[in-house]
Amino acid sequence: MVETDGAVSGVLVLNGNWIEHLYIDPGWTNHGFGTALIEQAKVECPEVLELWTFESNRGAQRFYERHGFRTVGGTDGDNEEGEPDIHYRWVK
Repeated sequence: MVETDGAVSGVLVLNGNWIEHLYIDPGWTNHGFGTALIEQAKVECPEVLELWTFESNRGAQRFYERHGFRTVGGTDGDNEEGEPDIHYRWVK
């Protein structure tokens, strides 16, 4: 979690080696908080990290790819949102 001025400005939730959620308050994007949270996750899970992101979320795709994540699969919307998504994996 990242706090700025006493308020939560970013959160990353790990479940084993899965990144379940990564959220940065829109007012605090491009300040390095997402990178800091990803780097901390890599410390906590130094061998492999996995996550899903929506195919429509191009910004998230660019972010994860910049941090070494690679596409390993996806779905045509077999999730509760019914949206196509991408399975990403980072391997040390």
